[in-house]
Amino acid sequence: MQITLEIFRYNPEAGRTKPAYDIFTVEAEPTDRVLDLLEYIKDYQDGTLSFRRSCAHGVCGSDAMRINGANSLACKVLVKDVGSNHIKVEPLLGLPIVKDLVVDMEPFFESYRSVLPYMINDEVPADGKERLQSQEERERFDDTTKCILCAACTTSCPSFWADERYVGPAAIVNGHRFVFDSRDQGAQERLNVLADEMGVWRCRTAFNCTVACPREIHVTRAIAEVKQAITTGKVD
Repeated sequence: MQITLEIFRYNPEAGRTKPAYDIFTVEAEPTDRVLDLLEYIKDYQDGTLSFRRSCAHGVCGSDAMRINGANSLACKVLVKDVGSNHIKVEPLLGLPIVKDLVVDMEPFFESYRSVLPYMINDEVPADGKERLQSQEERERFDDTTKCILCAACTTSCPSFWADERYVGPAAIVNGHRFVFDSRDQGAQERLNVLADEMGVWRCRTAFNCTVACPREIHVTRAIAEVKQAITTGKVD
């Protein structure tokens, strides 16, 4: 089948300072991924096309972009699932564009770092080996361990579009992962960060984040649970 790709282009170093779209036509199989088409274009039609990719198996999250208006991983979207022979590919919204489909992820990672996304516990376990927890305790935060930091959720959020200072869904999800971990002792410190003016209360429950997540994390539910923990002062 013949596929037309309309790809966002921006390259200030080459004088393309005004965003525009280039049109490419490629032959594709229904089971080809959008990433496959982008790589074909870069290899055989326009070597200047820039986009991020790494594992190409939906694990690293580096190839998140907008495909026909929806945030997705290019390595997971099949041609047959797009529903059209015309595919429009654009960079994620809300982050500065570096070149073509590449955005500056530093503001995103700055928010991620602000929630202290690591284990906080200086106590030595009684047996001197490891900190144990039950299966039920592990299941409490299992969903939010799935985050791959692709930024698809945060850059689909209207609150983030309105104010880039908003910590965003991905940071809250990663805060949730440690707040509800029975082995961690930094819950209150994280909740204080997330209770800030630009924390969880900026969420307007649009559910865009949950729809956009390629790992099917219940992002909006996680945000609601963090809000409840802040309001009640209880983490359980």
